[in-house]
Amino acid sequence: MNLIQSYGQKPNPLANGLEEVRRTLRANHYSPKTEESYLNWIKRFILFHNKKHPNEMEKTEISEFLNHLAVEKHVSSSTQNQALQGILYLYKNVLKKEIGWIEDIKRVSKIKHLPVVFSKRETDKIFEYLKGVPKLIVSLLYGGGLRLSEALRLRIKDIDFDYKQIIVRDGKGEKDRHTILPTSIVPELKNHLNKVYKQHKEDLQTNRGETILPYALKSKYPNAGKEFGWQYAFPADKFIKHKESKLITRWHIHESTIQRAVKEAIRKAGVTKPGSPHTFRHSFATHLLENGYDIRTIQELLGHNSIKTTMIYTHVLNRGLGVRSPLD
Repeated sequence: MNLIQSYGQKPNPLANGLEEVRRTLRANHYSPKTEESYLNWIKRFILFHNKKHPNEMEKTEISEFLNHLAVEKHVSSSTQNQALQGILYLYKNVLKKEIGWIEDIKRVSKIKHLPVVFSKRETDKIFEYLKGVPKLIVSLLYGGGLRLSEALRLRIKDIDFDYKQIIVRDGKGEKDRHTILPTSIVPELKNHLNKVYKQHKEDLQTNRGETILPYALKSKYPNAGKEFGWQYAFPADKFIKHKESKLITRWHIHESTIQRAVKEAIRKAGVTKPGSPHTFRHSFATHLLENGYDIRTIQELLGHNSIKTTMIYTHVLNRGLGVRSPLD
């Protein structure tokens, strides 16, 4: 049944249509975060037009919705573009519509801001106030250039101690990449994973040791969810009941736990720059440039599709180079 048919069903046609979008996203291996974002924007788009069927709407209605977000809701340009991406997915991948007209809709240009970067001294000071799992995770952000979401979703099997590398699966852009596993954290990380292993063995004995696999892998490898290698490297303390599979399992640690730990460490370190976990990824790239590594290598480690995205870190470096104040 396609969205065109299900949208006309009772009692909840909108929910039926959104469920088909969800199935399509999962069949194409989109991340849970992208899934929820797209579903949210598609739902808001349809509700904005009083539940009018998407087949009856084109560029005029999409433009009206995007303008509403900008003028009435005062959202940022990046948020507008997220909304557009979700709506485009609906038309291209679910409704299978020819959307040549979509080129007439102008994406909003982002205002270019240079990223906040911690100096090496500031980074060292902040790390003095991090401990335990938050410290390990932030070490991967700064030592390997991972996004916070990538570190949280990291599976044990994707940590390669022999080659000192991490395989980042299904990151932004729907592609895998290899990046650095910092040698300095290997002993502490191994000790942490030993604890996770013991916990996993105990969970298996109570029928709660099976993790949620990426979509479509469950049917291909039905028992993989019980294997240690497939477990999250940083599991949550508490169990959850997964809505669809009904499994009682451990999800990964929540991002807010790391965000709070970083915020508190920045405060205690006396660093006045506005920072977040993502600031450590920016600092990773900038400090590699300072150490003489070429921009293409850094692009690959960060997983950027375009070299232009990585080039912004050269502008960060240029802020403090080459000009001497006339007062000095």
